[in-house]
This record gives sequence, structure tokens and C-alpha cells, in this order.
Amino acid sequence: MDMNILVVDDEKEIADLLELYLRNDGYNVFKFYRGKPALECAETEKIDLALLDIMLPDIDGLEICRRIRENHNFPIIMLTAKGEELDKVTGLTMGADDYITKPFTPLEVVARVKAQLRRFTQYNKGAAEENVLTIRGLLLNRDTHECTLNEEPVDLTPTEFAILWTLAENQGKVVTSEELFSTVWQEKYFENSNNTVMVHVRHLRQKLKDSAERPKYIKTIWGVGYKIEK
Repeated sequence: MDMNILVVDDEKEIADLLELYLRNDGYNVFKFYRGKPALECAETEKIDLALLDIMLPDIDGLEICRRIRENHNFPIIMLTAKGEELDKVTGLTMGADDYITKPFTPLEVVARVKAQLRRFTQYNKGAAEENVLTIRGLLLNRDTHECTLNEEPVDLTPTEFAILWTLAENQGKVVTSEELFSTVWQEKYFENSNNTVMVHVRHLRQKLKDSAERPKYIKTIWGVGYKIEK
């Protein structure tokens, strides 16, 4: 498989267990119990996905996420304690692609890792001209995972790119929140899924300098989902 997973958790038992399960599934694992060496690893090694605990003794996972997003677009999954709703929203706003609430099973984490890597690979695989979409100055290139707005680059996380691509290739049609979640996250829609979608769409609008009140690109269809007008 030859894919590198960064695991950061100060609870040694959790980090060691995640390493064991990920290695058994064929992944290479870079494991750390503190944030600073993990950040150094992210800059010196080719990382394909990061699992970041929020509560760390030196640098919290949210700050690590923010710094990683300055230079990298690989998927990031946050590990959060039960009830840390604000941290979940903050993590998604800072560029995280998903979060898993403790306590969790290692198999659940491995399944989420596979889903994120599958989507990231899907939206970066080579194809022909059909993998380029243009809408009113907005250009999406799925071959290179690049997005430009009026020829200026827009840095998108894998999840943000997947959301925008899904809406763009369905231009003129309403994509329901359920459809968007199942397509992008490749998981079954559940009670809190709509909040996850809303946070990502809000962050995406900020990057596109768009607004919910007067949308140029992403229009909210209340009670249904989202669409990009033709």
C-alpha cells in the first residue's frame, strides 16, 4: 500500500493501538505522543493522512491542523473527547476533514481512514478533460486538485474540494445534504451530519469570498440542500 499515516495522541495506549491496527492493514505509521515532533514529521516526510488528538501537552491538535493546512492538503481526522462540540466545529473550520469522538473502536478509525484516502485519491486521480470544470471565473481541476478563482489560487482541503466538485458537476441541480454527505464522506447520513456539511460549506464560502445572503456560487435551498446556479 505504501501510504504514510501520522498518528498524534498523548494517550500512549490509544496511539499504540491505532498504530497496531493501521500497520496490520498495510499502512506505514509515524506515531507521536506530542505535537512538536509531529509537526516536524509532517514537514519532512510524505504524509498521506493525519490523525490528530485535540488535547496534547505542548501544541494542541487544532493548532497542528492549522499549521499543516498552511502547506499541505492531505486529509486530517481529529480525535475529540465526547461533548467537545466547539472543538469539532473549530477543527472543521481550520481545515480538518472529519472527526471521531472518543471512545472509539480501532476498526472504526481504520474505516474512516480508508474512506478519506479513497476520496482523496478519487478526486486527484488522472483523467481527461472531464476532470476540469469552469463556472463564472471558478476553475476546478480534479487531476491536480487545484482550484482558482479569477485566476487566483484557492487553497482547499480534500473535503472542501470534494464538496465544491460535487456541486459544480451538478450545476443547476439541487444536491441534498444527505446526497452531499454520502457522496463526499462515503458514509451513511446520521443526525449530526447536516452540521458537518454546514460547517464545511460555510468555510468554503469564505474561501470563495461568497455569501449565503447573496451567493454567487453556493446557494442554500433551505430544508433541502445546496446548488450552484447555471
